[in-house]
Amino acid sequence: MQLFISPHIQRLIDLALDEDDLNFDVTSNVFFSGQQATTKLIAKDDIVIAGMPVFLAVFNRVDPNVKWTMHVKDGDVCPKGTLLGECSADAISMLRAERTALNFLQRMSGVATLTHSYVNALGDSPTRIVDTRKTLPGYRELDKYSVVMGGGTNHRYSLGGGAMVKDNHIAAAGGVATAIEQVRKQLPHTLKIEVEVERLDQLDAALQAGADIIMLDNMDTLTMRDAVAKIRDFAGDRVAIEASGNITIERLPELADVGLDYISSGALTHSATAADISMKFGFLRT
Repeated sequence: MQLFISPHIQRLIDLALDEDDLNFDVTSNVFFSGQQATTKLIAKDDIVIAGMPVFLAVFNRVDPNVKWTMHVKDGDVCPKGTLLGECSADAISMLRAERTALNFLQRMSGVATLTHSYVNALGDSPTRIVDTRKTLPGYRELDKYSVVMGGGTNHRYSLGGGAMVKDNHIAAAGGVATAIEQVRKQLPHTLKIEVEVERLDQLDAALQAGADIIMLDNMDTLTMRDAVAKIRDFAGDRVAIEASGNITIERLPELADVGLDYISSGALTHSATAADISMKFGFLRT
């Protein structure tokens, strides 16, 4: 999967550069006018890289003459101390782009690194780790791409990516079966219906009504095993099974052999810590 710098991403880059007020970098103009900078991009911790195309696009937006030599690519697992890339270019251009470029790269690599840790916690299980719509506003395209770079899988991109019948919809309809029937009347045939269930009695109704995906929400592991067995007995592999709610990395090993198709976690994007990446500068007078 390659990241295309879409018009939306370009707008994000422009917004980020605008808020940094590049043309008023007084200190850089005073001390580094006419100088060249040599720069090394270094991982300060064990990380998974995501966002190199955005990092480079920021520099290109500031100065197209800045050319980086990259030694890694998105999706690479990089131990602490890895030289990620290096560059020699106009010092002021490098300093103007530095913070904004790192902000993108650190955020995206943080999401990829956290996702990677969740995937590893499942071991050899075929169950896949999935993101949610709990993304940083405006960054959904980047957050979801970063999840994939960490070895995860994307859930629906937006509200229009599928029908998800949740507790509030069920309450409004008066029951699981009625909610599914009402949605199916208006849903295009190309979209699937996912139903969130919290109890086994709701599960029976969802199966009878023909749900395509069943989300087991906030269930303990024993109840989840019973639910998976019931779904497989009724529908085989026709119905996909997702678990969500109260999903922590510590809990994943016990869920690895439950028989789930997907485990979704909002933490992948709403609780990721920025990866520790630094740019080391050297300055040369010309």
